[in-house]
Amino acid sequence: MARRPVPPSRVQAPSVAQAQRAQAERASRRPQVDVRDWASGIRLSGFMVIMLSLVILGAWVLVPTLGTYIDQRQKIAALEASVQVSAEQIEELEQVRERWDDPAYITTQARERLYYVKPGEVVYLVDNDLDPASLPQEQAPVSDELEETPADWMPQLLRSVAGAGLAQNATSAE
Repeated sequence: MARRPVPPSRVQAPSVAQAQRAQAERASRRPQVDVRDWASGIRLSGFMVIMLSLVILGAWVLVPTLGTYIDQRQKIAALEASVQVSAEQIEELEQVRERWDDPAYITTQARERLYYVKPGEVVYLVDNDLDPASLPQEQAPVSDELEETPADWMPQLLRSVAGAGLAQNATSAE
């Protein structure tokens, strides 16, 4: 007996339950792997044990050595950077020394720093040449009466100690 084709109007989409059943059937057909069977199939020969122990021993010996090597390379890089900075400072100092070999530079420095003059020259120094805004203001007159102000010395001491601890020290530029 021959099958007749089903018209497209009668074909139904598979339901979700049917799809899950089909997936479960496919999963049950897969072969299951037993780990115990797999592990019992591994055979370690004497050569393989010796080679494995040599690899582990080599790793145990080389890992600390590698750490030391990396640490020393970092120290070398830091020292090379320090040498570079020192070389730049030496170059700057040599340029300053070369300037001091010039008689015109020495004369200029003596005039500016020490106010030296050549014989016969007259030097005028301007006193109080500051901007009036930067001059200190005059103090108010002091009264003849004594006034006692309430003072709690403990908070002032704490503010002073905290301010001293948090103050930034002036450092010299090298």
